[in-house]
Amino acid sequence: MKIYNGEGLILGRMATVIAKELLLGEEIKVVNCEKIIISGKKEKVIANEKTKRARKGYPLKSAKFSRLPDRFVRRTIRGMLPWKITRGKEAYKRVMCYIGIPEVIANEKIIVLEKASAKKLPTLKYITVGEVCKALGGKV
Repeated sequence: MKIYNGEGLILGRMATVIAKELLLGEEIKVVNCEKIIISGKKEKVIANEKTKRARKGYPLKSAKFSRLPDRFVRRTIRGMLPWKITRGKEAYKRVMCYIGIPEVIANEKIIVLEKASAKKLPTLKYITVGEVCKALGGKV
């Protein structure tokens, strides 16, 4: 089991690394999901998320998007898995995301991904997942 600290990591780059490890059979937990970064202008990122949620046909069968940061990150990881086939569904069951650091995991060794660090961003335009969820009406 691997535990990743999401603080200061770029969402897409982190999700690709985690998706690859899940497909290899690893069990993964992600902590500090509200501090993960999405690159781009704040207004543009929020507008994109709002339009994605507004695109609905029949509400009972359309995609469900959560406004909680941990579920938001888990959904992004799911987008990088072949979740319609059995291998992808099994991999998706092996990932768990948390807001903050739970007491159960606090004493474990936490890994920081250098590949997905926000230090690689060429600009300083970014927004955290927690801020995006709050702008969409989330309570965290």
